[in-house]
Amino acid sequence: MHFFRKLLPCWCFLLLSCQPSLSAHDFFTSIGQMTDLLFTEKDLVTSLKDYIQAEENKLERVKKWADKLESLTATATQDPEGFLGHPVNAFKLMKRLNTEWGDLESLVLSDTTDGFISNLTIQRRYFPTDDDQTGAAKALLRLQDTYKLDAHTISTGNLPGVKHKTLMTAEDCYELGKIAYTDVDYYHTELWMAQALKQLDDGEESTVDKVTVLDYLSYAIYQQGELERALGYTKRLLELDPEHQRAKGNVKYFEFQLEKQKKTKKEDTAIEKEPEKKETPVKKKQKQKKDRKTFSLMPERKKYEMLCRGEGIKMTPRRESRLFCRYYDNNRNPFYVLGPVKQQDEWDSPYLVRFLNIISDKEIAKVKELAKPRLRRATISNPTTGVLETASYRISKSAWLTGYEDPVIEKINQRIEDLTGLEMDTAEELQVANYGVGGQYEPHFDFGRKDEPDAFKELGTGNRIATWLFYMSDVAAGGATVFPDVGASIRPQKGSAVFWYNLFPNGEGDYSTRHAACPVLVGNKWVSNKWIHERGQEWRRPCGLNETD
Repeated sequence: MHFFRKLLPCWCFLLLSCQPSLSAHDFFTSIGQMTDLLFTEKDLVTSLKDYIQAEENKLERVKKWADKLESLTATATQDPEGFLGHPVNAFKLMKRLNTEWGDLESLVLSDTTDGFISNLTIQRRYFPTDDDQTGAAKALLRLQDTYKLDAHTISTGNLPGVKHKTLMTAEDCYELGKIAYTDVDYYHTELWMAQALKQLDDGEESTVDKVTVLDYLSYAIYQQGELERALGYTKRLLELDPEHQRAKGNVKYFEFQLEKQKKTKKEDTAIEKEPEKKETPVKKKQKQKKDRKTFSLMPERKKYEMLCRGEGIKMTPRRESRLFCRYYDNNRNPFYVLGPVKQQDEWDSPYLVRFLNIISDKEIAKVKELAKPRLRRATISNPTTGVLETASYRISKSAWLTGYEDPVIEKINQRIEDLTGLEMDTAEELQVANYGVGGQYEPHFDFGRKDEPDAFKELGTGNRIATWLFYMSDVAAGGATVFPDVGASIRPQKGSAVFWYNLFPNGEGDYSTRHAACPVLVGNKWVSNKWIHERGQEWRRPCGLNETD
């Protein structure tokens, strides 16, 4: 990016042809690529400051001319004939009006915007799109739901682990509410319009007015069935703008509906034979029954979000006591006999194990350097067609790195083989992923199920027998890898890697390995993974003697 800035003034025509194509954009799906936008914006600020300086220089020259002429004309107009009686004054008057005022006109009309506008025009080709802005906004709403954050917390920037606290303006809140409204998401429309109104009530100056905010807010509340509150906000709107035609009509409609509700409620009360208190024991039993539901019976989405927040199943002390940490050399592998690696058990079933300090900062930097120019929106395999496509539930960008393109990648692949004992020749290439704003990957399986017989047919290497996952960054908040079916939650830890088998020794899929990447609340999440396939593992991980092994 610094190279780009140096060449910009002289080589604009080259940049237009040589700059990597970013037509796909999707900036919001990768924090790593979004960092380039900061340098782009810095370039534009520098260009803008140059334009301002040029304008100030021009105005300074105009000001000096005006000051000089103001003093001269003040003296001359006191005795015009006497002043022009001096032939030099007469000559200079002719010269000024015939030549110098024309020069001044040219100076005032001169355009100093060329450099800034040309720079801006070039850079705009690589700006985020409306989809990027909407994607980033929806990410904030997703984080709000997953981590149970109120609008005020997000607006004031009081998020866990933040280094650069940023406040949202009333206009920012209004824009979020508007995007939710466009999606017919009245719940979030209400939350963010209410926050915008609060900030306006607190005296914040804004281009957004209270009438507009109240209009959205009252309608969102009405759509959620709360007529009385909707009526209250609509009346407040009319206090600010008594001639607001839609609000006038809404007040009459809301009052009519409320009256209708009250009438219906009275009729229902009169028909009701048994006292209302009789229902209390039933409600109490229902509540007790609901409270008795175990974690395993909850909807997957709820389990996923609970685990992301650090809630949910906790391993019993007895099970926890069976987890160990150790120095590991994989049955005296020659590479690790003298320097075994640190290994710790993360979960018992499925067996999840973490390797500590298994990839160095230097190797991580190299992997990121190789991957960053190639990052593209992450894709998933369509279970019906088998075709790769983007999905809203996977917010990240990824790149594939082959072992032959750099010794570091080959070295990493060999390390995975040495520590797992599995063949890498049939494994997929190293996939590097960088998560975006609120980046996540909702619950999924890594292996192909029986209803996806052609999932990896084109590879010809069988199903995905195991997964190796490197964490290449720490994450300040969020971003855990969770297994909703069993309640396991694994926090990212830079330099470590997690490994698990997706298939049992008999080749059947282990459905307890269904996992997800929680939304990144604060920070930048980089991971890389190796999907290891069945072919070549026949002697390395043989089937058991029994069919069910």
